[in-house]
Amino acid sequence: MKQKIYQVDAFAEQLFSGNPAAVCPLDHWLEDDLLQKIAMENNLAETAYFVPAGDQFQLRWFTPTTEVDLCGHATLASAYVLFHQLGYGKKVINFHSPRSGALSVTKEDGFLTLDFPADTITEVSATPDLTNGLNILPGKVFKGKTDYMLVYEHEDQIKNIIPDFAAIHAIKARGIIVTARGKDVDFVSRFFAPQSGVNEDPVTGSAHTTLTPFWSRMLNKQVLTAKQLSARGGFLKCSHLGERVKISGQGRLYLEGEIFI
Repeated sequence: MKQKIYQVDAFAEQLFSGNPAAVCPLDHWLEDDLLQKIAMENNLAETAYFVPAGDQFQLRWFTPTTEVDLCGHATLASAYVLFHQLGYGKKVINFHSPRSGALSVTKEDGFLTLDFPADTITEVSATPDLTNGLNILPGKVFKGKTDYMLVYEHEDQIKNIIPDFAAIHAIKARGIIVTARGKDVDFVSRFFAPQSGVNEDPVTGSAHTTLTPFWSRMLNKQVLTAKQLSARGGFLKCSHLGERVKISGQGRLYLEGEIFI
């Protein structure tokens, strides 16, 4: 059996930046074990699979080790493939995730804009089990649906964090977001998720469902700009719309090929 596969750099202004995701368009769902094995073989932060379902597409995401509830960059990559490689002619693509519900991606002005549910967060104590894996202590800590968010005073602190991935792996969460107000953008962040098989994610769209509402309140702005300060780096435009957030970025096609399974 041959299976089409694409690799797209998401939230990338040029190739070899942003976050690479694999995308496999399917006619029907394959066995979960096979979906996981393909993701493991791809060895990227995420592999996305979608299946047509009426006027929308069912969408799922896998890291090399597990299926996840939500992935922004692989959703953007999936939309990029539909718009630019598969000839999808409408302006808006409607996805449905069994784990996250209705999602959409709109193509406008050279950007792809994700419409995702906003996260809700609660401030928690900065206990040693949450901070032992980082060489710089945060000012505040918040708990979202799947991640912890650690807030710092300065962008330079985010750049200078040296994560201990073994310690972070022990935290019961999908991953750890570290963030601060930015110098050239409204806010910056990094994302560590060894629990999900990704030590440091290059650009994490789903983390911005947590970051955007927080920084929107802190800065009293509805529309914000953001950078993820990984080695590859990524630029995002974010809007806070109450219970939803919009996250915009660009994509660049790196690979088109076939898997033999």
